[in-house]
Amino acid sequence: MAQVALRSIVKTFDKTPAVQGIDLDIADREFIVLVGPSGCGKSTTLRMIAGLEEATSGEIYIGDQLVNDVPPKDRDIAMVFQNYALYPHMTVYENMSFGLRLKKFPKPEIKERVENAARILDITDLLDRRPKQLSGGQRQRVAMGRAIVRNPKVFLFDEPLSNLDAKLRVQMRTEIKKVHQKVTTTTVYVTHDQIEAMTLADRVVVMNGGRIEQIGTPNDVYHHPKTRFVAGFIGSPAMNFIPSRLVEKNDGLAVQLSDRLSLPVPESRVARYRPHTGNEVIFGIRPEHLIEKRGDLPPGYVAFDVLLDVVEPMGMETMVYFIVDGVEVCGRVNPAAAGKAGETMPIVADLNQMHLIDPRTDQVL
Repeated sequence: MAQVALRSIVKTFDKTPAVQGIDLDIADREFIVLVGPSGCGKSTTLRMIAGLEEATSGEIYIGDQLVNDVPPKDRDIAMVFQNYALYPHMTVYENMSFGLRLKKFPKPEIKERVENAARILDITDLLDRRPKQLSGGQRQRVAMGRAIVRNPKVFLFDEPLSNLDAKLRVQMRTEIKKVHQKVTTTTVYVTHDQIEAMTLADRVVVMNGGRIEQIGTPNDVYHHPKTRFVAGFIGSPAMNFIPSRLVEKNDGLAVQLSDRLSLPVPESRVARYRPHTGNEVIFGIRPEHLIEKRGDLPPGYVAFDVLLDVVEPMGMETMVYFIVDGVEVCGRVNPAAAGKAGETMPIVADLNQMHLIDPRTDQVL
């Protein structure tokens, strides 16, 4: 097992910056997920840890060893790719044991390692099959097994579930989490899917434009985003953003969303926001914090009427869309409470969960 450290890592391709001076410390046995949109630098970062890309500048440590000049095969890492890269003419057992056989491990040890990994992944009965006889999920398990048998210091996953259908992705997310609980190896996992990131990670590293926007636990980045990008990227459906103004009102503060709608700032937030009184701000709130009315309102909850524009039944919940000062806003309500498009509906905002963002810096206040 080993910790991983990145120090001022820069990567450029023909003068085009891909990674722009990132610093990251990954603890021993930690499961870190790099998440962000296409082109944010997450896969490039992973490939630099693996040694498949050379850092333009900066230092990469695995354990206490500086590995910038160490070839991939000597870094004691195992990588699981988006495509499974299994040898079609070999059985599952032969695929999983291939790396160990190349390194001349004793046959009894190879057998023990393969059988142990097969038990962890529940593929013991597949060891005699060839890849063409396996489903996509089974092939992904074999690829993971091939990594596990090597007993590396670090596991690297490069979007391993993106070739699977939606149902199988959910299943494999659970499998990967179970495997990490059994084989507590330091893991770096890359994905563009923020749900994957939130469900798998001990800590999430949100990347944008080759930089790290925020590092934190899934709860941290969800409830306490530091930038507008993180606030909008984490969470599905995405956070609502409404241009507004912070104003004095009734000895307190309010967010003026339109000529007809202003929402009082909860008392617990007044001191924090008061220095920004009179400024243009962006009001952010997640759809799950815009709900139907449910009896008496707790402190920090405010009800207001909206004209429904679009209603989307989703089974266990219904998405309702309405317009606030020209901006489309999404709420998440109980199906029994949802009205129809064109009807007026009372919506309750949980303002304890609101965010105010400085439009000049995109920083959350």
